[in-house]
Amino acid sequence: MSDGGLTVLDGTQLRTIDLSLPESDGIVTGAELLELAESRASSSLFGLSLPENLKSSALKRLNFGDVVSFRTTELDRDQASSMLKDYVSAIADVLKVDPIVVAILDGKTLKLFLEDEDDFAMLAENLFTDLDTEDKGKINKNEIRNALAHMGVELGIPPFSEFPPLNDILQKHGAEGKEELGQAQFAQLLQPILQELADALAEEHVVVVQNIKIVNGSKLRKLLASEENLNAVVERILQQVNKTGKDAQRRTDMIRVFLEENGKELGLPSSKADESVALLYDEVFTDVGNTESADGSEMDEFRLLVKEILENFAEQLDENPVFQELND
Repeated sequence: MSDGGLTVLDGTQLRTIDLSLPESDGIVTGAELLELAESRASSSLFGLSLPENLKSSALKRLNFGDVVSFRTTELDRDQASSMLKDYVSAIADVLKVDPIVVAILDGKTLKLFLEDEDDFAMLAENLFTDLDTEDKGKINKNEIRNALAHMGVELGIPPFSEFPPLNDILQKHGAEGKEELGQAQFAQLLQPILQELADALAEEHVVVVQNIKIVNGSKLRKLLASEENLNAVVERILQQVNKTGKDAQRRTDMIRVFLEENGKELGLPSSKADESVALLYDEVFTDVGNTESADGSEMDEFRLLVKEILENFAEQLDENPVFQELND
């Protein structure tokens, strides 16, 4: 799934990959199995190295026992084939609940700027102005490096740490030293650097993980599927209602207060993140209606109301996932 220049790795990319075992003498070690599974998954995820927390979460879903011991275990081809499928499926399941958002830098964004003279001229002018902090009309040649960092992933520039050839491109075009450049000279130097970078990225894409979390209803669905976990949430809400005074407000208002304060741990987006999330809360609770306060001891009735609200949230998030900064 993609969203305006960002790509969401939600596990769907792994559901159809080739999971056949390579030809061998028939014995596969656990270490070989894990390496094969992670290599196939990585290839399907645009070459992204699987984060350790993702692999760890996937392994916990399987009965591999101690992973260190499993790595030395010898498996026949039937066992290995089954475990390979199970492990990749577990990785996909983890991504469904907790997707990773990446930017795939392939040079296309840079080429769009380079193909339009006006767009490139405005880009170069804005960069020069930002870097000319002393308003001298001159900047050092080595500021080209800062210009690229300033453009960043949003404009198609990979971090230097993620794409070492970028250093070679700068050196090739002499973008070093303290020689001063005017705006026109800056633009003349920047253009071939961006062109060569765009060509290099077209040949070797760079995948950059974004500091973005997607709230898509999956975690709520998991909560709703567990009667025990749902009842625990209902009990917590009732405790808050009783502390506040059950006749002080309508019960729907009390449920909303609880979810706004504790929703993140249940799988809801932060209610304070942006206006769209506030509107989501308004829509869900408008749909529920204006049910007046009832006796909090009526557990079944209250439980059904909480379940209805959470199901409504899950449906809305399935249709329109919310993108938030990880630290929100």
